[in-house]
Order: sequence, then structure tokens, then C-alpha cells
Amino acid sequence: MRFKFAFLLAASFVLAQPSAYAADKLTIAATPVPHAEILEFIKPQLARQGVDLQVKVFTDYVQPAVQVNEKRLDGNFFLHQPYLNEFKKGHKNDIEVPVAKVHVEPFAGYSVKHKTLKDLPAGATVAIPNDPSNSGRALLLLERHGLITLKDPGNISATKKDIVANPKNLKFRELEAATLPRVLNQVDLALINTNYALEAKLNPVKDSLFIENGDSPYANLLVAREDNKNSEAIKKLASALNSPEVKKFIEEKYKGAVVPAF
Repeated sequence: MRFKFAFLLAASFVLAQPSAYAADKLTIAATPVPHAEILEFIKPQLARQGVDLQVKVFTDYVQPAVQVNEKRLDGNFFLHQPYLNEFKKGHKNDIEVPVAKVHVEPFAGYSVKHKTLKDLPAGATVAIPNDPSNSGRALLLLERHGLITLKDPGNISATKKDIVANPKNLKFRELEAATLPRVLNQVDLALINTNYALEAKLNPVKDSLFIENGDSPYANLLVAREDNKNSEAIKKLASALNSPEVKKFIEEKYKGAVVPAF
């Protein structure tokens, strides 16, 4: 009886302290493709390391950043450094910091009306993202392909006001990035972020008229908060995202539409 009592006492002590064995929970915001897919891929690996990764999917670029800034989420995985810089300008007390570069999603131009850039007519309508960092990215890409000339070709924050030559008299429509695939049949050309292109079943390598090269400064980042950037759970997540397994997953699944940045 004495042995039985001691055993039950020990068992009740273990059951009373589940926190000693509980996994660290991380809630990370991501857009569906490829970010959430990559996070889902590493979930089992993190679980074995004691990290319960919860992926919260968003279809826009604003709320994932806002909710991390408000400490409603532990981090996000969807943005690049130029976007983060622009976001910080417009949001006071921003606490988001980059932790790891993961991949580049080459930005590309698409058309369902024209097969080559030479077919683009004078006065063509071109749709570009309306957020400052991605609109500048779109304009730089248009300049690299000879469609416009910018005052400073190295200015990643360029706006339409920086266009000094527009030989085809292109007309620009600035729209929310997520809506661009849906207006393809309404415009002559649309410059679309790869995550939204992939969601719309567009292959950036095969379906675009032109695409960024590997020199792009727009590597997608794992972002954390100032107060948790050095936590063990965030370190494990960053390490997993920069692992050989993730590199292989990106290369095999996206076949050039997404490129590892590590």
C-alpha cells in the first residue's frame, strides 16, 4: 500500500505540472503561397524540437504586419526589407525586426492580351501594386526592360513622379497587390508579386513576359518582435527556415518561381 501511495503521489505531481513538458507556442502570420506552405512543411520538424507552430493565414499585406506590431502575433513571414521600411514610416512605435532571409519571389510582368513586350501598344494600361515598396519595385522592373526611364534607376522607392521618359505613353493603375491577378483581362500588363501569381495558378517562369533576376534586393523575411527576437522558439524557427530541407523543398516545389535566399 505504501508503494502504491507513493506511485500515485508521483503521478499526480507530474500531471499537476504540464507546463514543464508543454511545447513553446509560436503564432506566425503568413500569406498562403508560398509562405504558409513553407511553414506547414517545417511544422513536424519544429514539433520534435518542442515548438508548437501555429500558422495564421492572411490574404493581404497590411494586417500581418499590424497584428505583430500590436503584439497579437509572435511574428510574420511574408514581407521584404523595403516593405518593412515603408511600413515603419507609417506606423509609430513599430517593434518588428527581421530575423532571417528565406527566399526571393521574383517579381514579374504578365499579360493575357499580348505575347511579347513588343506587342504592347502605345497608351497601354499597366497595373502595378499600390503599396510604396512594391510600386517602386514594379517601376524599376519596367525600366530594366526599356518601357520607362526613371530619374534614379537605383531608387527602390521610385514613384510615378520619378518617370522622366515614357515613350509608349503607358497609363498606370495602382491597385492592391492581391487584386492584380483578377484584373489581368482588363489591362494590357500587370506586375504581380509571385505569391499572388502562384495563388492564381500563374507560373512566373513560364507565364510572364519578363521577370526579375537573382540580384533582387527583395528577399522575404522571417520577422519577429523586439521582445521575442532572441527567444529559443524564434531561433529554432529561423534555423528551420534556413535548413537544407527547406532549400530543397523550395527548389523542387516552385521550380524557379521561388528562389532560396540563404
